[in-house]
Amino acid sequence: MLTLHHLNNSRSQRVLWLLEELEVPYEIVRYQRDPATMLAPKELRRIHPLGKSPIITDDGKTLAESGAILEYIVDRYGNGRLAPPRDSAERLRYTYWMHYAEGSAMPPLLLKLVIGRLSKPPVPALIRPITGAVAGRMNELFIDPQLKLHFDFMEAELEKNAWFVGPEFTAADIQMSFPVEAGEARGMVSSGRPRLVDFLKRIHARPAYQRALDRGGAYQLMS
Repeated sequence: MLTLHHLNNSRSQRVLWLLEELEVPYEIVRYQRDPATMLAPKELRRIHPLGKSPIITDDGKTLAESGAILEYIVDRYGNGRLAPPRDSAERLRYTYWMHYAEGSAMPPLLLKLVIGRLSKPPVPALIRPITGAVAGRMNELFIDPQLKLHFDFMEAELEKNAWFVGPEFTAADIQMSFPVEAGEARGMVSSGRPRLVDFLKRIHARPAYQRALDRGGAYQLMS
């Protein structure tokens, strides 16, 4: 049976959601972040050398990286569900959004999170004005313009179809949920992007999404 190694407040929530959408039998092994550092526990390294979540084990195989995991689960257990037919135009869009979510959308959000910590403890109080000023300039000149570019792009793409790939919900929407939810946590969605707001309302209303929350526990992003 497939086993999900689930870390609280992590990308493994998306894997839980996909498993619930496809009604795949699975087991869950839970891990908790260190409350001081927010890092994953060392026990995860026994499963995969990087010790990052999500990780699944299935039929003697170990697989990490959320996009790779989602594609594996859809290909093995989907029976044609939640992915467009191969060799279709929609399949190209599906592949694009599966990789865009982590390859392009998440880096500026992570930069925003890291840079935001430069003016807070444990940075020494004496140098916080300097690090804070550096952070402010990085946000102004690079990070904030990049965030606007990406979230305007996502909003415009949802003008074309109900979902990111087309008229039907796919696993790419599950993959895209993380950057959109992270953007909402950073104020990038509710400020003038109604289609992204609607996207969040629709995914949060899905029964499988709710079941995944019940199974994995409530989570906060980019905190």
